[in-house]
Amino acid sequence: MYLRLFVILVMVSLHGHISIIMASDPDPIQDFCIPNPKFGSIKTLAHLSILPCKNSSEATTDDFIFSGLKSSGNFTETGLATIPVNPTVFPGLNTLGMSFVRADLKVGAINPPHFHPRATEITYVVEGSVYSGFVDSSNRVFARVIEQGEVMVFPRGLMHFQMNVGKKPATVFGSFNSQNPGSQKIPSAIFGSGIDVELLEKAFGLSSKQIGTMRRRFNPKKLK
Repeated sequence: MYLRLFVILVMVSLHGHISIIMASDPDPIQDFCIPNPKFGSIKTLAHLSILPCKNSSEATTDDFIFSGLKSSGNFTETGLATIPVNPTVFPGLNTLGMSFVRADLKVGAINPPHFHPRATEITYVVEGSVYSGFVDSSNRVFARVIEQGEVMVFPRGLMHFQMNVGKKPATVFGSFNSQNPGSQKIPSAIFGSGIDVELLEKAFGLSSKQIGTMRRRFNPKKLK
């Protein structure tokens, strides 16, 4: 304890101050903050976007209700459809530190390995049977099939995935403890971002031809 206190005192004496790093959404300073459509977002020094509030007297009940999850979104070629919900489409969420998503998976479809750098996710199976899991920093896999009514949590920043293993379409709802959780799909990040081909060849033991195939699959626009 004394050693820790000594280190802190040394850091203060060297730098003259202590810097505190916030790793989550800031706490709200009012009951709610419905974004004012007359103004755009404001960029802060911390690279955050703040949506200016409109007068609370102008808020309506409809600002706190979202009806866009009654049906699935548009399906991709892989059989996945998602509807992300954040303050941009649901004003009542602004400054509350949360967002959510509806995901629908056709039979055999997957939600590929991905992670959210700024949020933990809780996923709830509305219907279907979904193989769900995540991988921790020691490469240990935590995964099993979860059924209708079951919930699984994906810790912040850890890679996770889902696959519909049932005989009918599946629907899951995911909730995040950030209004801007971010999302990065692993395949697209690796093969669709422009990483040097030689590095990818050495990292994965693939030929340049195989790398090209993967790049065309995950980022066809750059190679047209």
